[in-house]
Amino acid sequence: MLNRNAISSGAYLESFDSLPSEMLWTQARIDASLAQTLAARPDNGDVWVFAYGSLMWNPVSDFDCRRIATLHGWHRSFCIRLIAGRGTPEQPGRMLALEPGGCTEGVALRLCGATLGEELRILWIREMVTGAYRPTWAAVTLDDGTQVQAIAFVAEPQDQQYERDARAATIAPAMAMATGLFGSNAEYVFKLQHALADCGLNDAYVDELVDELAKQQAKLPEQPA
Repeated sequence: MLNRNAISSGAYLESFDSLPSEMLWTQARIDASLAQTLAARPDNGDVWVFAYGSLMWNPVSDFDCRRIATLHGWHRSFCIRLIAGRGTPEQPGRMLALEPGGCTEGVALRLCGATLGEELRILWIREMVTGAYRPTWAAVTLDDGTQVQAIAFVAEPQDQQYERDARAATIAPAMAMATGLFGSNAEYVFKLQHALADCGLNDAYVDELVDELAKQQAKLPEQPA
């Protein structure tokens, strides 16, 4: 469901129809957010996106350069209540975002200039379904020391889905149970750890959450064969 065709056809947005209507952003509002972000573009150079979650292993948007990169001043945090995709209103999970402080290692993706408008629109539809993120231009350091400006989707603390307590021990019990149309919440965390390892990276917070999820899953009753 989370692929280029689903986003372009509208099927991706339709998969969130179960959410309260006041939570969902219309296509017009998503487009307005993109326009506002581009208006704040710091220069006319290449457009980079900082990938720190599922964009690392399933970017969907086309890019022509992928580099290991570090974003200073922000850290990973599963601080957004997740009630669709990999959770439900009855069994919510947590969605990954960035919060102020520390640093985050991930991947910088340079979007293709020839199709920039199309790639950005696909990215915005994917990330801004409910407006839980705040698109931000931030300085990112590539693995060769070069610094570029990149778009980073950080947490919006004013959003109704924002949760202040994102400690691994606090959120793991619910995340171990949460599942939805896109799969389980725990699967996302495991994929994130693998994606980081594939880049020669690790995140202590992600590792701690993986350990907590493993403990929680060990407590679950075995499913009949």
